[in-house]
Amino acid sequence: MASDQLSSVFAALADPTRRAILTRLADGEATVNELAEPFQMSLPAISKHLKVLERAGLISRGRKAQWRPCRIQGAPLKEASEWVERYRQFWEESLEQLDEYLVELQEQEKRDGRNE
Repeated sequence: MASDQLSSVFAALADPTRRAILTRLADGEATVNELAEPFQMSLPAISKHLKVLERAGLISRGRKAQWRPCRIQGAPLKEASEWVERYRQFWEESLEQLDEYLVELQEQEKRDGRNE
């Protein structure tokens, strides 16, 4: 995933309304009206959120007669998750090293306490 695309994905995910829309779409396709139901905002405001999600590649919109269902697109989420995963591993390894160092310090303190 290009870094610009990754930035678009994270920018889209930064908004709680857009995350809620994605959560709803994880259950299946929905219309704009269905997506707007739980929110206290206008349809144009929901449409703006949908455009951000669409530009980030997180959703797509189909066309079935008069109905324009939205559906989630998993690939950008997977790529963002993989990017975050690399850093999770880094932090876990760093914390393990810190834990080992603290155990070593505690053992050193015990040895020093016995020698005095």
